[in-house]
Amino acid sequence: MDPDGAMDRLAEWKGRVDQLAAATATMSNRLEHLRMTAADDNGLVEVTVDSTGTLVDLRLGQRIQRVAPEVVARTIMDTIGVAKRQLADRSQEIITDTLGAESPAARGLAERVGQRLRAVDPPADDTGDQYHRR
Repeated sequence: MDPDGAMDRLAEWKGRVDQLAAATATMSNRLEHLRMTAADDNGLVEVTVDSTGTLVDLRLGQRIQRVAPEVVARTIMDTIGVAKRQLADRSQEIITDTLGAESPAARGLAERVGQRLRAVDPPADDTGDQYHRR
């Protein structure tokens, strides 16, 4: 193995590593600042979730006064689900855009993010009150 050839290959490899590190930093920054807002079709609620899928904003429309509380609650939960699925889709796009669709690491990361954000929350207990379980 000739030393000059080895140095060229090492420099090429370092360039690829540096490029991957920069792309990963860009992806991380884009994902960290990502938020998704969704509203239901009837104008009852609008929700915003952050990059982790956590609810960060909830806006209730005037129409909720004419709807049963359980309908409002279900609409909120359903709309959060919509926002989280949209967040999963956008997150997967960002991962693919920055790391490349051909990257096994990108595919694996995109799959894990999608699974986490699309996970269904556990149902409430039989009383319908998920906050006062014993």
